[in-house]
Amino acid sequence: RPRIMPSFGTLKADTLTHSTAGSLATNFVVEGSAKAWIQHDATNSDAIGDSLNHSSLLDNGTGDYTYTVASAYSNANYALSQFSQQDTAGGLRCGSGKGTPTTTDRRIDWKKQAASSTTNSDNSHNQLTWHGELA
Repeated sequence: RPRIMPSFGTLKADTLTHSTAGSLATNFVVEGSAKAWIQHDATNSDAIGDSLNHSSLLDNGTGDYTYTVASAYSNANYALSQFSQQDTAGGLRCGSGKGTPTTTDRRIDWKKQAASSTTNSDNSHNQLTWHGELA
């Protein structure tokens, strides 16, 4: 005969405790965790390797992309970390914000070499991580 599973309510906790690593207040997990991230290959038809909370990627031209999140942030004061590397040419690449950030998207210019470079580049390992409070 069929088994009916009970429905469960909301789980609320102020502290998480690990059996050997101690305890951590849940606000560190909620406030400190990345709310969105993406890895994409601009040299391979803008293929997205993997992502969390990203709804779209817009190619505005060579090394110029707009990343849009699925869930909006409560304000545009989030922290964004970016990293890029080009396999074939080697070397570290960097991204810099372009224009004004919004609660749902951020435009990034990916540069060929260091931050002083003015040449955009379509790199193979563009990676972004967003930290902030969701709306």
